[in-house]
Amino acid sequence: MSTNHLPRIPLRDFFRNPEKVAFKISPNGSHIAFMAPYQHRMNIFVQPASGGEPTRITAETDRNIAGYFWANNQTLLYFKDNGGDENFHLFTVNINGTGNRDVTPFGDVVARLIDELPENNDEVLIALNKRQPELFDVYRFNVNTGQLQMAAENPGNIAEWLTDHEGKIRVAVASDGVNHQLLYRDTEDQPFRTIMTTNFRQTLSPQLFTPDNRYVYAVSNIGRDKSALVVFDIANGKELQEIYAHPEVDVASVIYSYKQKKLLGASFITWTTEFAFFDPGRQQLQQTLEQLLQRKVYVVDKDKEEQNYIVAATGDRTYGTYYLYNTTTGNLQKLADISPWLKEDDLCEMKPITYTSRDGLTIHGYLTLPKGVEPQNLPVVVNPHGGPWHRDVWCFNPEVQFLANRGFAVLQMNFRGSTGYGRAFWEASFKQWGKTMQNDITDGVQWLIDQGIADPERVAIYGGSYGGYAVLAGLTFTPHLYACGIDFVGVSNLFTFLNTIPPYWKPFLDMMYEMVGHPEKDKQYLTEASPVFHVHQIKAPLFVAQGAKDPRVNINESDQIVNALRNNGVEVQYMVKDNEGHGFHNQENKFEFYEAMEQFLEEHLHPANVTEPVTG
Repeated sequence: MSTNHLPRIPLRDFFRNPEKVAFKISPNGSHIAFMAPYQHRMNIFVQPASGGEPTRITAETDRNIAGYFWANNQTLLYFKDNGGDENFHLFTVNINGTGNRDVTPFGDVVARLIDELPENNDEVLIALNKRQPELFDVYRFNVNTGQLQMAAENPGNIAEWLTDHEGKIRVAVASDGVNHQLLYRDTEDQPFRTIMTTNFRQTLSPQLFTPDNRYVYAVSNIGRDKSALVVFDIANGKELQEIYAHPEVDVASVIYSYKQKKLLGASFITWTTEFAFFDPGRQQLQQTLEQLLQRKVYVVDKDKEEQNYIVAATGDRTYGTYYLYNTTTGNLQKLADISPWLKEDDLCEMKPITYTSRDGLTIHGYLTLPKGVEPQNLPVVVNPHGGPWHRDVWCFNPEVQFLANRGFAVLQMNFRGSTGYGRAFWEASFKQWGKTMQNDITDGVQWLIDQGIADPERVAIYGGSYGGYAVLAGLTFTPHLYACGIDFVGVSNLFTFLNTIPPYWKPFLDMMYEMVGHPEKDKQYLTEASPVFHVHQIKAPLFVAQGAKDPRVNINESDQIVNALRNNGVEVQYMVKDNEGHGFHNQENKFEFYEAMEQFLEEHLHPANVTEPVTG
């Protein structure tokens, strides 16, 4: 094999189901569960922590299990929807595979986990929109008897619930869509009272109660641009202490020890996830694991005694490896590589970059260059993220690695509105779909061209959800910038998008009107920003993919743009999967989509062959 060429990794190796993933340990540390393929669908397996053969305890063959958790040492609970409709039901199964059943067998109902109640072996708290599609009530589910009992009825405006350390529901967040009310009660026998009201732009997000159940730890941007971790006197509506704030980014989450009953640290994302530890023992654990594994390390689970930890060691060129670490013995046991068929040395570095938007904002992003070629005049795939109030992070991304392996440079950017960069950066995106948000993407492409890295004649744009909208907007409003586009479950018409949201989004519709635009008050802007009304400007070939059961971006969004473009004589390739929703999850559908993507990009961008097929 030529020393200048990397192996051309089979497409399916990037997108096949992981070998083993989502490891979790039982509360008593005796057993480990994980998800692995069975008949091409992700199912749950259990094995003794001391070693031994795993036992498959579920047999789902129509749809991947979406997630699971240990309810107690003998029972696991998991979530699964039907064909991508996102009506997730809760299922129970015993550690030996018996007792597998749907405990929420109701039509068009979504089950959500409120609290695993780690101190209670018999019950968990879940939310169900069973009584009314727009509203979630809280139920206690008894793991032993299978009984569902309402624990808190939603009066009509509650969006979040929080329990104290005894499992009592004592905090709620109510919303009229625009204004948020923080509600509190001393005991479950009392009615909630309003503690404070804020506009949705100002957020105080309670994370958990302090160990004495008196105050709460919260992430707050009230009186500041970057969200900080604070102690909040919830009974009196006062911030007592700022525990941690980062000067450039928001606090993302808290790290807490239920055994020690203390706050251990906080996480935040700069270009990658980082931690600030307040507890020397937890900091030492992190340092020990990073020294042992020489990778980015995340604690993903631990037993109740905090003696056995499941950790994931990962990076930008590897999906990662799971380990079991015992803090008493110092023993580190490898559990599994997530995708052992992908070799780190064959993959490409994801490098953090920054550039300046035309109006002076610093935009952070990532550039992944193919190996074995000079970084100049390359074909490029621009990949804006979905959300849009979300962000890209430094991590292993199979799409990015696949594209780089095929000779494309990949540019990702956290355009204005991306989360984690503070309130002003977030608010700068309001009512800016197709405007300054799109300019940030365009400016990133221009930056890459100015660097000499991008061949201006061979730039494609690919994205999903909001990223799919950005694809259509890019082809519409900057038609000469892109050679082609790939829109995956993207919005084409902001009017119909706002009119077809899931029922449980409707309480937040007024907030969406302020962030996206109001169909009547902002009619001109929404018309200007909706690609479907400007299809005459689209000249580049387009590939559209859509799940027929998508509850967020209705299939009509894709149908509209495809039909309008075909009526205009523009080449459109259209893939619809009847058993998918907002994205493709079934392995065979992912294979078909990425194979079509590969052919489409090769046809329109003509990448150089920088790889050689793997032989032997």
